[in-house]
Amino acid sequence: MDTQVLAPIGLTELDLLSSRASNVMDRLRDRVYAPGTTKTLDLRFNVRSAAEMVGRSEKLIRDAEADGRLPEAEKDPESNRRTGYSLAEINRMREVFGTLPHRAPDDPPAVIAVQNFKGGVGKSTLVAHMAQFLALRGYRVCVIDCDSQASTTAVFGLNPDVDVQEDDDTLYPFFRHGGPPTLHYALRATYWPGIALIPANLGLYDAEYEFAARMARDRSFVLDRLRDGVDSIADQFDVVLLDPPPALGMISLSVLRAANALVVPAPPNNIDFASTAHFLKMMSATLADIAEVGGARGYAFVKILATKMNDGKSAHVAIKRMMDAVFAGDMFQAVLKDSAEIDNATANLRTVYELTGPATRTDTHKRCRAYLDAVGREMETLVRKTWPSHHAALRKEGIL
Repeated sequence: MDTQVLAPIGLTELDLLSSRASNVMDRLRDRVYAPGTTKTLDLRFNVRSAAEMVGRSEKLIRDAEADGRLPEAEKDPESNRRTGYSLAEINRMREVFGTLPHRAPDDPPAVIAVQNFKGGVGKSTLVAHMAQFLALRGYRVCVIDCDSQASTTAVFGLNPDVDVQEDDDTLYPFFRHGGPPTLHYALRATYWPGIALIPANLGLYDAEYEFAARMARDRSFVLDRLRDGVDSIADQFDVVLLDPPPALGMISLSVLRAANALVVPAPPNNIDFASTAHFLKMMSATLADIAEVGGARGYAFVKILATKMNDGKSAHVAIKRMMDAVFAGDMFQAVLKDSAEIDNATANLRTVYELTGPATRTDTHKRCRAYLDAVGREMETLVRKTWPSHHAALRKEGIL
């Protein structure tokens, strides 16, 4: 009887596997990141949509164009019809009409960590979509990618291996001893008006080791370094979204210390529910331990969001019902359902909010957009509740 003996796998074989994987990734990146191109936003809004977004009538917009307060809308040279307004032009209208929703200078910026120690729960997907939803509403948003996998960085059009230098562009220099005093060096404008990004790449992983080594010598520096960095740029933004790594490490702890609000994405299945329960337990215990060194850290809100929900799966429905009972008022009312639309957009390093043309007229797209918008509106309301200058408007809207 012939037997086949397995050949041992050593460093040479592992290097070969790594080289093959790198070749595949290079081909994928060549397809997604065309040389010499930058990602652009092709969204255009007709005058009716513009009026809804700005909070003024179509007539007032046209009057402002006629009297010179706003530039005349671009027109197609052949049909002489308006080509629509860009998001930058919408924000210009909001500025002219005084409807930009910015926080008042005395309001605290919302620094929201989208945090779960388990991967695959929709964390980066949520960060990218919520940043874009809030930007569409007129808010000034900063996205800080704290995850060395750099998924959020890639969605915003940067190739982490080519466009991002660890010694200049990521959080890594700031975390090092003697690093820059503020995070201004790492801020990048994006193709989305109203969104700035601090990108990440694989080099950020090294910060975990350096943080751990320094923890024994200077705990306060390690724990609150990111908090100080966020404070150094927060005056420029209404909302700062933190996308941490899916693990309990030094960067994740720094994110928990830097944030003043938490959103926990949690798919309604047994494994992810158990992971979320462990995350909350570990977070509570860890923050209590850290508070003895760096002082207590509270949050304006901590909310759990059911993600990747599939109403067709009885187990999902049952676990979601259990989550609503166990977490009660701590759950988002909105649910981010499982959607091929999100999967397809993400596969092409895009978001649902970036899609244009016939793709946006399908029922699948409309349903997905409705889920995302519902989550975005709820998050927006939570943020506005933290701003005293918005309380009168919230009362008028019947929310407070």
